Amino acid sequence: MSEPGKPLRWIGHADLDAFYASVEQRDHPEYRNRPVVVGALPGQRGVVAAANYLARTFGIHSAMPIGEAYLRCPDALYLRPDFARYKQVSQEIFRILGTITPVVEPVSVDEAYLDLSGLERLIGPPDAIGNEIKHRILEMTGLTVSVGIGPNRLIAKLGSEHHKPDGLTVVWPDQVQRFLAPLPVAKLRGLGRQTQRVFARLGIVSVAQLRALPLGYLEKQLGKRAALNFHQQAFGIASAVVRPGRTRKSISKEVTFQQDIQEDSRVYPILHKLAAEVAAKARKEQLSGVVVMLKIRCNDFETYTRQHRLPVATHDERVILGAARALFNQRRIPNKPIRLIGVGISDWQEPESPQADLFGQSQRRKIDDRLLATIDQATDRFGEGALQLGCALKQRSEPRER
Repeated sequence: MSEPGKPLRWIGHADLDAFYASVEQRDHPEYRNRPVVVGALPGQRGVVAAANYLARTFGIHSAMPIGEAYLRCPDALYLRPDFARYKQVSQEIFRILGTITPVVEPVSVDEAYLDLSGLERLIGPPDAIGNEIKHRILEMTGLTVSVGIGPNRLIAKLGSEHHKPDGLTVVWPDQVQRFLAPLPVAKLRGLGRQTQRVFARLGIVSVAQLRALPLGYLEKQLGKRAALNFHQQAFGIASAVVRPGRTRKSISKEVTFQQDIQEDSRVYPILHKLAAEVAAKARKEQLSGVVVMLKIRCNDFETYTRQHRLPVATHDERVILGAARALFNQRRIPNKPIRLIGVGISDWQEPESPQADLFGQSQRRKIDDRLLATIDQATDRFGEGALQLGCALKQRSEPRER
């Protein structure tokens, strides 16, 4: 419980249920009572973006290859996504959440954290607040939302996942330990494949089992940083800070090839295109990052990610492309055909201002800014790829590392 006389801190997490598919069913009543899958169409390359709960009873889930989804349920309704419409609905939902509390942190188009502290005097206890959120969204959009409310972000997020769809879970501070204990460790935040292997080797299945391990022992298995992270989560210790208007964590673009490719000469132009799209998006949102990421998925769906930290923050496609190409050439992965490749940038920082006239950098920066502005104008008018900076695509004579 909180300290005597100190008001409780309440954090909420609102997560729309099967958002893309739910919007489609709302707008098309004939789609109701049918399994709905949004993403690539059967016979095409690509994956499931969203599946309604009826489709999930067939084992279909997001990120599943569309071919596998079709084998599981050929009678499902397969739809291409309408992202413009989903964004419009998302904006409407965030406006509704803003009528509950001014402290709303969007996480994606269909979920957000909310600081609900102090609303007891206006709306009522936490369960009343959660029901009010659900009621307003359903009444104004026709969509259902699952809500979790707890003393911090971790508990709120796990709460929204606890009773889906259309659920409400409130976890009081003195209930946190009991709530967490039976949950699978796979529910914890930031659990990567390598950590899952470690937990499996140790026989750790539930949060209660993880909680029983001494921190020092965890450090030997996972390293100090990861061990502390999971140790704290097991005891329900997490941030209770909600940042309204928080910017996205990263910008990325990826492409799934119609046919698996293996020749570097076919990859380089795709990297150029992805770097240009990522840079244009970063400039549009006035963001500059210092970490460039490369994602490669092979034909057997094994996925590899690599990243490189730049000395200076950038939103210039030439810099992003150079780092992405270097990561591609230096990668050490099995020699297998490539199914998907992606480029991203993250870790936002202010771009470094060159000293006045130092080696002519100030004048060069002005020229670059005008050039990039021209590209952005062409993109706004004619669409992505209308105009790109020329980048040398010199082929490597030596074989890349595998």
